[in-house]
Amino acid sequence: MPAHQTIALDAMGGDLGPEAVVPGAALALDDLQDVRFLLFGDEGKVKPVLDRYPALVRHAEIIHTDDVVRPDDKPSVALRSGRKSSMRLAINAVDDGLAGSVVSSGNTGALMAIAKFVLRTLPGIHRPAIASVMPTMGGDTVMLDLGANVECTAENLVQFAILGAIFARMRDGRADFNPSVGLLNVGTEEMKGREEVREAAAILKEIEFPGRFHGFIEGNDLPKGTVNVVVTDGFTGNVALKVAEGVGFMTGQFIRQAFLSSVSSRIGGLFAYGAMKRLKKRVDPRYYNGGMFLGLGGICVKSHGNSDAYGFSRAVLVAEKLADEGYVDRVAEEISRLAEQEARIEKSTVVEKSA
Repeated sequence: MPAHQTIALDAMGGDLGPEAVVPGAALALDDLQDVRFLLFGDEGKVKPVLDRYPALVRHAEIIHTDDVVRPDDKPSVALRSGRKSSMRLAINAVDDGLAGSVVSSGNTGALMAIAKFVLRTLPGIHRPAIASVMPTMGGDTVMLDLGANVECTAENLVQFAILGAIFARMRDGRADFNPSVGLLNVGTEEMKGREEVREAAAILKEIEFPGRFHGFIEGNDLPKGTVNVVVTDGFTGNVALKVAEGVGFMTGQFIRQAFLSSVSSRIGGLFAYGAMKRLKKRVDPRYYNGGMFLGLGGICVKSHGNSDAYGFSRAVLVAEKLADEGYVDRVAEEISRLAEQEARIEKSTVVEKSA
């Protein structure tokens, strides 16, 4: 079986460990018939769960290790002393060509540090970024960076735009899809925002990349779905994501309280049950589970630490799709094109100045 059809799983990561990872792999198998899973973890804890899923047994192999990266481990500690951990061995499987992707619900900082060390960034990529998908009024929107880089240069933001655009195109699946890309800013006017954001906008206006540059967007454009890809630094992106999640949870609680406030409201809730069920499915965070570490030399997907089996299965499906469609190679090609364009622009600028 080709390596890209094999997925390495950190079976010990997250709050539930094997109790979420193994059932999640079983659910993903319903959509992925030609796939193999490498389950890294304590065999004594993984095997009893795996034995509950006979169909998955035929597609899975357990690689035993006693070591685990704990949720409170510092990235430097996990990188230095976790060489035999389930997380490290799962990532090594991608670097060794044994698997096409890796999925873990473990410590985010440790996962990023180890993945960056083992898989390295692609040539030309200065920093990897964490990307995720969020539901909006205009459809699903890709947003990055979500916490990997607190401060970013203009070049970092331009590269994030390319990473996000390629991911959005592959996720959409349409060959003619040309995703719109916006830079998150404090206003839409050209003179607003930090210098690096304005510089990134100037570059994105000039270059060709797998998308179309929309310009600046503001915070209220996020729920509207004004663009297909939102680009920002990790500090701003992480805050925006957490606020969106909090507002979503609050809204759900308000709706629940409203329907339970009186007898007539409860009766109305029964009539609205179908609509509310569709709404819940539309905004279910488990469906959008999986933070992609874009820009690395291999595919690594971070599942939420508290994810259940369904949520983990969604992260697995994302990892498989990225591997199957050659995301890493596509990024390498586009970054090479960007370097060529920058060289031409710089050369023409020098000629103009000398003239």
